[in-house]
Amino acid sequence: METALALIIAVLAIKGIGASSAFEVGWLLTPLILVIAAFVPTMVRHRRFVEFGFNRRQIMASLALLGWMCAALFPLVFGGLWVLESHGFGLPLPPVLPQGQGWVGWLFYQFMYVAMAEEVFFRGYVQSNILRLAGPVIGRRPRLKEWTSIGISAACFAGAHVIVQGQIESVLTFLPGLVLGWLFIRTKSLLAPILFHGLANVSYVMMVGLFV
Repeated sequence: METALALIIAVLAIKGIGASSAFEVGWLLTPLILVIAAFVPTMVRHRRFVEFGFNRRQIMASLALLGWMCAALFPLVFGGLWVLESHGFGLPLPPVLPQGQGWVGWLFYQFMYVAMAEEVFFRGYVQSNILRLAGPVIGRRPRLKEWTSIGISAACFAGAHVIVQGQIESVLTFLPGLVLGWLFIRTKSLLAPILFHGLANVSYVMMVGLFV
């Protein structure tokens, strides 16, 4: 109940703000809402928040895994976009391109605000709680518990994007949500999901730039 309530309140609050530009108040409040929604219930319940993974061992492991994932998945995304564009279907999720503020500020925003805040909430809070709550229900089946948390958190991730962005095409964020959830399980920290999230957003904009 707590996790569902935090998710609903956060999504409705962000939807109410209605962000439109990376340097307007709405875009700055959105990450803050997600971070507050993740940390406040955790502190009230006296639970320990998940690790960010900023120690040497986890950094090296996360970077190695991240390299393989990017090399495997980004060409597939580019190929899919090329097929859609070449057959006249258009781009399923037109990104918000940086305008006026410059690429450096936009890159900083993508990693430090968008990727970090969303991963803190959806992986660090939502998925962690699903893992914790699924234990008594699923029992001694760790793989099932892990994939349940990956699937449900990815569905919450996609559903939030559909509601906030107001377009059904945003349901496609379920797919990167699965990858982000798996990275969280695999590395047991938030570093890899945060970095992959930021790189995915930036690379998608760069790919789209080749078609427009």
